[in-house]
Amino acid sequence: MSSTILPQQDAVASTRLYRAMWRWHFYAGLYVIPFLIMLAVTGLIILWFTAIAPEYGDRLTLQPGAQALSITQQADAALAAHPGGTIGKYVAPLGPDNPALFQVNLEQGNRMIALDPYTGQILRDRAQDGTWNEFATDIHGSLLLGGSGGFGDFLIEVAASLGIVLLITGLYLWWPRGTGWRDVLVPRLSAGGRAFWKSIHSVTGFWMSLVILFFLVSGLSWAGVWGGKFVQAWSTFPAEKWDSVPLSDEAHAGMNHGALKEVPWALEQTLMPASGSAAGVTGLPEGVPVVLESVVALGRAIGFEGRFQVAVPSDKTGVWTLSQDSMSYDSPDPTADRTVHVDQYTGKILASAAFADYSLAGKAMAVGIALHEGQMGLWNIVLNVVFCLAVILIAVSGVVMWWLRRPVGEFGVPLYPKAYRVPLAILGLAVLVAIAFPLGGAAIALIAVVDFLLPKRVKEAGSAKA
Repeated sequence: MSSTILPQQDAVASTRLYRAMWRWHFYAGLYVIPFLIMLAVTGLIILWFTAIAPEYGDRLTLQPGAQALSITQQADAALAAHPGGTIGKYVAPLGPDNPALFQVNLEQGNRMIALDPYTGQILRDRAQDGTWNEFATDIHGSLLLGGSGGFGDFLIEVAASLGIVLLITGLYLWWPRGTGWRDVLVPRLSAGGRAFWKSIHSVTGFWMSLVILFFLVSGLSWAGVWGGKFVQAWSTFPAEKWDSVPLSDEAHAGMNHGALKEVPWALEQTLMPASGSAAGVTGLPEGVPVVLESVVALGRAIGFEGRFQVAVPSDKTGVWTLSQDSMSYDSPDPTADRTVHVDQYTGKILASAAFADYSLAGKAMAVGIALHEGQMGLWNIVLNVVFCLAVILIAVSGVVMWWLRRPVGEFGVPLYPKAYRVPLAILGLAVLVAIAFPLGGAAIALIAVVDFLLPKRVKEAGSAKA
């Protein structure tokens, strides 16, 4: 958020701290800006294909009939389109004028069927894999380089960590010093040239600062190191709360599909329960067959309303999983998250977890991710669109400012004053980021080493234009 310094700020601009903040703002922006643009653009694509126009046909409209077909009849209609397939998942309709979804598992790749629950007519039939949403999500989270925890995830985590440095240094540079708050709060649209871009960059960044911080931190909670190894690992729902229930070797994260995160954050690392024991409490009455029809009916009986999902056991020890959560766009209310596991042999309820059972961090992430992904209604979608466009504007205006400021033929790194010494505030900021975000700290250390090794004539210029 820095640029040409106002006359009233000349004294401050000549200080070691201001010059150091400016230089580190430049360094952080150099790395972060391409990632910010990528995240904003892919975020808009994801938002379109999840909240507005889902590719599986979730939001197609149909004419409600007098009575819906049984779940068995609906499943048979879906399977009729793909002989030899098996049902992998059932997703109840969003509303009475929306289709039901069936995942049909096939040897050559699964299909997602959007089906009219009143007539059995197939409204959309497409491959589960290869959606635009999955493609954009994979770029958004890993740059298509190794998935979660891979090299691309590593690069994005560094960018998000340095994004916090960019935010802090930018706020310091633009904080009003004898100029009043008008230039901070209102863009000078009548200004020309670099002054115009400076005003746009600074004012937009100031207004969006808290939102940017929220998106950076909530995004980092998915990252492989800070999220997966620290925050999420410490905040995962403990399976030990399920009394005397045998556990599988598989975690809930195995229910995610590819790059798509569909399982609540607080449950991803929790081990799944296993079928085949006498454990559990009464679910289906004794003698009732444990099939899709009866498990869906059980879900309705224990309080699942509207859209919810029923995953079929994947192997001999697998369980039926009933879930309703904002991560899967079942509900706009993350505090209504609920997951229930049922033994595939006895029909007993083995385990359940709801929002109230999550840790404090798990609850914060349930709400935070819903906001991050625009799952809480139209207002959330509009807010996220505005935010993504604002991030693109901040990034582009920062590049334009740099281009207009840099001397011809030079790279235009902000210069230190002569006899420069690192201010304690900069050291403190670096230490705080390193403690909170390890990869960000490593990046700062690397940049500091490179900066130290630069020739002295490049680093010092007492009269350099700010």
